[in-house]
Amino acid sequence: ANYWLLLAAGVFSAIWLMVRGIVWRTLLKNRPSYRDTFIALGEGYLMNNFLPFRLGEFGRAFLLSRKTELSFTEILPTIIVERIFDLIISAAILVTAVPYVANAEGTEQIAYLIGGIVLVALAALYLLSRNQDWALGFFNNLSARWPKLQELGGGLVASLFAGLSVFNDGWLFLRFLLWMLFNWGLAIVQYTLIITAFFPQATVIWGMFGLGAAAFGGAVPSLPGALGTLEAAIGGSLNLLSGDWSTALAVALVVRLYNYAFSGVIGIYGLATEGETLSG
Repeated sequence: ANYWLLLAAGVFSAIWLMVRGIVWRTLLKNRPSYRDTFIALGEGYLMNNFLPFRLGEFGRAFLLSRKTELSFTEILPTIIVERIFDLIISAAILVTAVPYVANAEGTEQIAYLIGGIVLVALAALYLLSRNQDWALGFFNNLSARWPKLQELGGGLVASLFAGLSVFNDGWLFLRFLLWMLFNWGLAIVQYTLIITAFFPQATVIWGMFGLGAAAFGGAVPSLPGALGTLEAAIGGSLNLLSGDWSTALAVALVVRLYNYAFSGVIGIYGLATEGETLSG
């Protein structure tokens, strides 16, 4: 491999993680400090690498709620919104790259399907955020027979809606979207550099196709950290482009190494300074 390109990709990986902290903090209306947001983000990604079912997303919401005035139920919707936009953008990247990739016909149908599903989910969240009084009234009427459920659930539902307030603030939503697009632009550069380090003939299309496949590979239900599925997604996509399985696997393993290294350093530092442990 070209180690200079791998070094440059490592720099972009670090920058990507820092910008992702800004993305999440923007959704949180800049209420937590950047340090608290960034540390909680690293802790969540570390937990995702070791826990199944994307439990790190709940973990980072829980840990951030312990060191800020924000409640867990206010924080969690911002992560849902962030992940929905991740899927929409990754679907768009994959659809853009597929026409330039031989033997990849039909792949775009997966992107269209997932993109359509998350767009419906996004529309539902938008409608809920714009009609909170109606939604709260509907919940109260539905739970009227169970006073205890109404008592416990009313505050929970109200907090969840508060976390969706990004849809009610046009300037906030625009800033979030611009930071998110910049973040994904960095990811395209990062993947293109890693792939080019092993395949000198690679282009930006290779980076986009590999990134889109990796995003979907990491999103499907899998072992902790998408172990196996991520390697299969990246390796399979690059094998379509190059016909070289062994080198494609080398690229996938470097992506895995960078994921573990950068989120691991931040996550372990955060857990250690806060007196937390993975088992705890």
